[in-house]
Amino acid sequence: MTGENLCYSSVRELSELVSHKKVSPVEIIEAHLDRISQTEPVLNSFITLLADEARDAAKRAESMINKGTYLGPLHGIPVGLKDLFNTGGVKTTSGSRIFDNYVPSEDCTVASKFRAAGAILIGKLNMHQFAYGPTGENPDYGHMHNPWDPEKITGGSSGGSGSAAASGQCTITMGSDTGGSVRIPSSFCGIVGLKPTYGLVSRNGLTPLSWCLDHPGPMVRTVEDAALTMNVISGFDPRDVASARVKVPDYTETLGQSIKGMKVGLVKQFFDAPLDSEVENIVRVAISHLESLGAEIHEVSMPMFDQSQAISGTILMCEAAAYHRDLLRDHADELYLPVRLRLESGLMITAADYLKAQQARSLFNASVDALYEHVDVLVGPSQPITAPTLLDQSVEINGTRLGTTAAVTQYSRPYNITGTPAITIPCGFSTSGMPIGLQIAGKAFAEPTVFKVAHAYESTTEWHRQHPEIP
Repeated sequence: MTGENLCYSSVRELSELVSHKKVSPVEIIEAHLDRISQTEPVLNSFITLLADEARDAAKRAESMINKGTYLGPLHGIPVGLKDLFNTGGVKTTSGSRIFDNYVPSEDCTVASKFRAAGAILIGKLNMHQFAYGPTGENPDYGHMHNPWDPEKITGGSSGGSGSAAASGQCTITMGSDTGGSVRIPSSFCGIVGLKPTYGLVSRNGLTPLSWCLDHPGPMVRTVEDAALTMNVISGFDPRDVASARVKVPDYTETLGQSIKGMKVGLVKQFFDAPLDSEVENIVRVAISHLESLGAEIHEVSMPMFDQSQAISGTILMCEAAAYHRDLLRDHADELYLPVRLRLESGLMITAADYLKAQQARSLFNASVDALYEHVDVLVGPSQPITAPTLLDQSVEINGTRLGTTAAVTQYSRPYNITGTPAITIPCGFSTSGMPIGLQIAGKAFAEPTVFKVAHAYESTTEWHRQHPEIP
């Protein structure tokens, strides 16, 4: 198998090769390091590349497997972590030069679980500074570039994770999602991105942005890859006060099951909001495809959708400003100006307004929960547009001009408010060759249902098999 084929193979494909000793972890890591060498000058996905460490880990994995100790589907698989996941002995910058010399003494829970499963950390990935932005800009370590068109944004804040997974630099990457920061870059880069249920994946050892909205999640090439990753990283962690005490199933069990008779809710407001006509057409075709697979499509209303940006924005700004208050006091001049302004804005919001937003959140959540009494999942576009040009402050959608941040978060923030699972999967390409995503959401801890619907679509289409040709 060629190096490029190894770099674009799924977790399942690689694990079968490794477990049957047809390909070694050393070969897999070398192929990915070659891919990084070829593409990194264009993409700028990494803050810290761990080439020597990855090679050593691959040799250890190969030795273990040759001796009969195979740890499971992630053994020998290259993983990249957004650079706000603490890694013992490896610097964790949170996307800022302020922390360029910060080296944690121990792994975060997610990194520890990956290591225990035999996965190989290949590097720490570039990100919007302090995860506070949806576009993938970073003046300290360089902006991230979309592998489908380097002049376009990756999306953020997990931009390096999106470009690394889409370009074949990593098989699995991890991001964090506070207002869409897993799903936005996954949609723009043409990969699968899951925001799990709040509390299902530990946040221990991650730099917070908003403690009640943050969700770590996988960014991968296939729905099955997301399920296999969730099998490893999910579960209760006493070191995370919000960690959920729930039984973790095998998330691959529902893959391949029929969706005949399932009720799919098409969210009316997602199509009433500013939405590019080409994106709308492709997403509607994708939803029709679900219908052809036996699903029943029902239009539903999310009555407080128009309030979701204000609810999410108020909570996020307050909590981010509270966490980073000392940073603003001591290092304001070193912050990326848009990030600094967002943090300073959070200091201007009153406690009364924050509490009102939390009250509104309760009403919003109740209204969304009520929808699941009638449907199994909710669907709509992941993004209203394809990836805009890097550093554009606003975008035009069918004659309506919106700020870029408001535009790219309008479909993702509702599910951060609810804390319920939402996945984006590739569902087509624009005439200019840019990826378009379909978002599928479910009720709390209904990842198996979300995976079931997403996999049914993915397994009967070919969009996830297309890869960018990087200059």
